[in-house]
Amino acid sequence: MFSLARENVKIAFGSIKSQLLRTILTVLIIAIGIMALVGILSGVSALENTLSSNFSSMGSNTFNIQRYEFTAQRQSSRERQKVNPVISYRNVKEFEESYDYPFTRVAVVFTGTVTAEVKYDNTKTDPEVIILGANENFIENSGLEVENGRSLNFFDIENSNAVAVIGSDLQKALFPEENPIDKVVSIRGSKFRVIGVLKEKGATFGNNQDLRAIIPIQKARSIFTNPRINYGLSVKVDKQDMLQAAQDDAILTFRNIRGLNPVEDNDFGIERSDDLLNRVAENTAALYIAAWIISIITIFGSTIALMNIMLVSVTERTREIGVRKALGAKRRTIAFQFFMETIIIGQLGGLIGILLGILIGWGVASAFGLQFSTPWVAMIWATSIAFIVAVISGLYPATKAAKLDPIESLRYE
Repeated sequence: MFSLARENVKIAFGSIKSQLLRTILTVLIIAIGIMALVGILSGVSALENTLSSNFSSMGSNTFNIQRYEFTAQRQSSRERQKVNPVISYRNVKEFEESYDYPFTRVAVVFTGTVTAEVKYDNTKTDPEVIILGANENFIENSGLEVENGRSLNFFDIENSNAVAVIGSDLQKALFPEENPIDKVVSIRGSKFRVIGVLKEKGATFGNNQDLRAIIPIQKARSIFTNPRINYGLSVKVDKQDMLQAAQDDAILTFRNIRGLNPVEDNDFGIERSDDLLNRVAENTAALYIAAWIISIITIFGSTIALMNIMLVSVTERTREIGVRKALGAKRRTIAFQFFMETIIIGQLGGLIGILLGILIGWGVASAFGLQFSTPWVAMIWATSIAFIVAVISGLYPATKAAKLDPIESLRYE
């Protein structure tokens, strides 16, 4: 039995080699469907990994007060989109002074510029460094870690010290072989002593999170004097069970600061890190569904193409089938030969499709700075689908070949 099966496999490979061009085209048709599935799922998985990593680093016990919600509400054509006022420095100072919920820490931050040029001695960076003005709680509340040196502290903020915590890429650009701690850099003509280096975070959608410097907020305000600066607030709660109450108190406090009456809607947004994670999951779920729909349509076409090729193969080899039957070959032997041929073609298409899909997913992740991971689930699904496609496509042709009459087959020209 084993020797017969091995012989049929050899015959199947021989048939594939004899029709090489047709086999290659069929394999490519299957590979395109599998490639679409693996490639899209890999890209979506990389996006989900990156966003989840960024939001989860904040911790599940943190919430932000910002100008708008994370996702803007769709407005009808007759309804004008509401424009919220910026969160001013006066707003954040009043919040810091008024908000006294227990076991909480308030962080304040604003972006001075995203096109700064930072200098050290005769070395300078390209004008693409992000400068943030922040208080002593910002680094901890944002889930950042100081790898070398120390973070900003209360005295740095109160005394408006000329100190800076820099990102890892900024360190590599200015201090490739030196310890940056206590070195003096120049930002917009002002001197700052480096007191810490942040742990590497990577880039997301071209936004390099490691090419930045964080300086005390008052010092930043003296350098960046735009009157329309929008500030951000984040609140970290030490005890998870107090998070909702702390958030409600923060909303009430900020509404009072904004001077809103009880019937007015909030003119600011509030977001929790776990809410953001849930929204990411919802959005990526929709992308996964779209990926499956596209892939199923393509794979359906691959199934039809493979079945058509095998039916043509049965017709072309009718005389061969008649000879084999005349020599004593049984129906199941003939069926197994054609079925094995279909399985081999299907698995070759699946393997090539998986490799191409992984390359596409990796390319998308690299282009947009996403966290690529090997899509094992997508690969398992792709292998299973390729096998199912081969089974469905090969079943009818193999049965048709097995049922051919040997006498009529021998007469076939």
